[in-house]
Amino acid sequence: MRLTQSPTDPAFVQDPYPFYAQARAAGPLHWWEDYGMTAAFSHDAVQSILKDRRFGREVPPEMATPRPDHLAPFYQIDDHSMLELEAPRHTRLRGLVLRAFTSRRIKALAPDITDLSHQLIDAFPAGPFDLLTHFAAPLPVRIIARLLGVPEEMSPDLLRWSNAMVAMYQARRDRTVEDAAAQAASDFAEYIRGYIDARRNDPRDDLITQLIAAEEDGAKLTPDEMIATCILLLNAGHEATVHTIGNGMATLLTGDHDLPALLRPDAVAATCEEILRYDPPLHMFTRYAYEKVTVMGHTFQRGDQVALMLAAANRDPEAWSDPEVFDPTRPIKTNSAFGAGAHFCIGAPLARLELQTALPILIDRCPKLRLVDAPRYGDTYHFHGLERLMVAN
Repeated sequence: MRLTQSPTDPAFVQDPYPFYAQARAAGPLHWWEDYGMTAAFSHDAVQSILKDRRFGREVPPEMATPRPDHLAPFYQIDDHSMLELEAPRHTRLRGLVLRAFTSRRIKALAPDITDLSHQLIDAFPAGPFDLLTHFAAPLPVRIIARLLGVPEEMSPDLLRWSNAMVAMYQARRDRTVEDAAAQAASDFAEYIRGYIDARRNDPRDDLITQLIAAEEDGAKLTPDEMIATCILLLNAGHEATVHTIGNGMATLLTGDHDLPALLRPDAVAATCEEILRYDPPLHMFTRYAYEKVTVMGHTFQRGDQVALMLAAANRDPEAWSDPEVFDPTRPIKTNSAFGAGAHFCIGAPLARLELQTALPILIDRCPKLRLVDAPRYGDTYHFHGLERLMVAN
């Protein structure tokens, strides 16, 4: 099928799932006219391509196109980001980051997540307020700042720079978005470069110091790679979690759910996995074919781009019973929210820890929390997150 659906259409922005269901019911792969590429909608197709090393993030070099000069600062970072690279460079960078981004270091953040959750709740306004502004946004950015060793008072700047840069991956991208992203990239890189230099002379127990040590041990993280890695971790380390907390709380507060029961210690993991399955923060992730390859009856040529519809895969009735129903009691099984394969989200353990720690505290402290306005999603596709979440306690 050849499908037409504007990703900035207001109705689609608020609820893209009917489009996904229609496409998926007609087959696993279709041509999406608005993007000019094939899109994979089924769970099996998405998972298969994510794990297939014949597909990757980097455009084949012979098909690369010139970049406009005004975006040079953005691509100075993007070209060194492991999110956009393939083996062997991706393997080396990911290995170095994992050497510092250990499970022990992540688990050690649990008390910080707990304390910060309580601090943010203590500061909630008396009347109706935006849960995104007062909880979902500040929590993950301050936690990732602590992990890296960046001062938390920089959080407003980090959020502003990050929001401007990730807008480059949104369907609403235009020259204004590009100029803002380039300026943010320049400012972000200058700040991180200075902070890395400071850490070389004053090592601390933080991720930046660990990345410097890895470089000096001979694994060779270049300065540009270190800057790109720190910015990637800051951007990815909070952007998706903000959306997940917002989407998840909107779902939990809609309908007749026994929230204390769903968030008790023996149930919280399953509830958070269902939040990630039901309404994930990233709906599309793209790949390039590196050779002629046939997937589920469709033949890709080298250089063909494919859109992997993560959220559509997460509601495939071939993979889940009653997938359109939010059911936190369903058995935990692999969903596509964090991707799969070589680019599986490196921050998934931290995101899960933040969700499983912060949401029970929020509901325990605010047992009367309720929506005061219908949740509205922002025009941020490929991302899917609320523009605000007005609640009262």
